[in-house]
Amino acid sequence: MTTTETPAPAPERDEPSEITTHDNLSPAAHAGIGVGSLVLGFGVAALWTGGLNIAWGVIFTAILYVISIYFVTRSLEGHRAATDRLATAVMTSAFLLVLLPLVSVAWTTIENGAARFDWQFFTEDMRSVVGYGGGGYHAIVGTLIMTGLTALISVPFGIMVAVYLVEYGQGTKLAKSITTMVDVMTGIPSIVAGLFAYGLFVVFYGPGYSSGIGGAVALSVLMTPVVVRSAEEMLRLVPNELREAAYALGVPKWKTITKVVLPTSIAGILTGVTLAIARVIGETAPLLIVAGFPQGTNWNPFDGRMGSLPVMAYYSYTAPGVPPEAGYERAWTAALVLILIVAILFAIARVIAKVLQPKGLR
Repeated sequence: MTTTETPAPAPERDEPSEITTHDNLSPAAHAGIGVGSLVLGFGVAALWTGGLNIAWGVIFTAILYVISIYFVTRSLEGHRAATDRLATAVMTSAFLLVLLPLVSVAWTTIENGAARFDWQFFTEDMRSVVGYGGGGYHAIVGTLIMTGLTALISVPFGIMVAVYLVEYGQGTKLAKSITTMVDVMTGIPSIVAGLFAYGLFVVFYGPGYSSGIGGAVALSVLMTPVVVRSAEEMLRLVPNELREAAYALGVPKWKTITKVVLPTSIAGILTGVTLAIARVIGETAPLLIVAGFPQGTNWNPFDGRMGSLPVMAYYSYTAPGVPPEAGYERAWTAALVLILIVAILFAIARVIAKVLQPKGLR
């Protein structure tokens, strides 16, 4: 007799675990936790410091918010959702804590520099000025001239070095030596760059020589390695497939670099150049040594001392004159103008990068 075998039952499949969502914690409850942490945090900060302290208030608020959001979410949504919210809260709080010093510096500069942020500051220099009055016209002119000369020296040289390191010198001893020197130059103190420029011009013009070109040379020593490193990283991000496609069409290497590689990475290169300019535009020590600080306006960077906003802020605060409030106001306004110049340069760099970027990458 033939027997029919009963097929074995299929193994039971594990049911997918229910994914916990954040629906249990309403936006109103989330906002309530934030407001409660804010009130309690500033209250604890007031007891801790004996008065209203914004910095300590923000720190205590962040700590209380992270703790509160974790335990409330754990009781309502479970362990996994609580862990997720804890990580989000920690990252957000860390970002706000890092942002706090930047906002504080910007607000303090605006608050103190607004007193002399007037037309007179932008149209007059400090020649024959005692006490109130005068302006920073000579320092603005000197800053723009020396920064422009610094960029004129550093940007072409830095980009060409980066092109060599990425496109031609990979793995060679010369490229490794250049990379090591660039890394070393990135960390040298600014006063060393000033002493180098001063010693260089003393050899040709004798002791006591001061000029805008000397300040530009000192700043270029600090700016060039930043341009090299940033441009090098941007060039390495260009896919090799683009280079290979150009080579397959018979395009020479130099034309591939100028027509394909550089346009593709131009946005990142310009951002790096702007960061490098922001790195050197506020340097004071090199300019104190080699550029000086005249009271009048000097348009010739090759003859005579040339003022700058960082040096003006330094002298106005360390030697404010009589009454000292006038010098302090000019110092803060010089710092505010310096920040605005950097912000304008960033905006211009973004616009130029958008215009020069290839259409397919916009």
